[in-house]
Amino acid sequence: MKNETQLERYKLLKEYLDIYYKEDINIAKIEQVCFYSYRNMNRIFLALHQETIGQYIKRVRLVKAAEYLKYSDQSIFDIALEVGFSDVHAFTKAFKARFKIPPASYRKQAKHSIQKELSIPTVLEAPSEPIAFSIERLEAFEVLYLEYRGAYEDLPAIEDTWNALWQYADQHGLINERSVFVAEILDDNEICDDVYCRYHAGLILGQPLKNSPEGLFQLKNHQPQKYAKFLHQGSDETAVETYHKIYAQWLTQGTYELADLPTLEFLLNHHLDPPKDQLLTEIYIPIE
Repeated sequence: MKNETQLERYKLLKEYLDIYYKEDINIAKIEQVCFYSYRNMNRIFLALHQETIGQYIKRVRLVKAAEYLKYSDQSIFDIALEVGFSDVHAFTKAFKARFKIPPASYRKQAKHSIQKELSIPTVLEAPSEPIAFSIERLEAFEVLYLEYRGAYEDLPAIEDTWNALWQYADQHGLINERSVFVAEILDDNEICDDVYCRYHAGLILGQPLKNSPEGLFQLKNHQPQKYAKFLHQGSDETAVETYHKIYAQWLTQGTYELADLPTLEFLLNHHLDPPKDQLLTEIYIPIE
């Protein structure tokens, strides 16, 4: 899509939907946000997402509900209200249509699956070698990012996204020796369909941009937040093992409650292209 005005309208709407998808979103509000007719905006959205605005909102709500069922102890009624359904019966029907089983059955299977995958017989038994972490509070920062949508296992495609970000930032003089690169992982790939999983390749900005980002590059402001920080050393392929240890530790200790925010990965030395076993990635898990 070459039309920059249409891209800007799309980016405005996408940002709004990602923040307020749990709220009551009507046609008038969508037109107010993107300064365009709903009919035309829906065509643009469909072209870029392969789903309509309404389908996008419904899918994101149900995927978020599945995450709550998997990782929290909230009641199904509360989860339905939390993600934007006013009627728990409508929620159950929509959830079953998407995931093929009712919410209660999904929760039972998800909890069992976590224990099985992590090879722990009960949530009371701690891992033999707890993974080290520290608690840190990140202050507000602004990120220039490019979104990748697809399977997290498709590392070449994710690398292409990083290369595109690097080239854009370099062309605009945004990279220096103090540059900090951060990835944002927004979805659980065991819940979200691969085609919709979102990954943001980002560069933290030291100062505001003079002009709005071009094309599909976007800005995001991260608010102050508390995190549990872990260190992963090794290739991206082996990062899944570190994540298993992290969530196993949370399940067995229950010391901290996860916050409903994306996970961050700070790439400490990836730009230096060291051997894969020497790559260093700080993983920030948001907590309450």
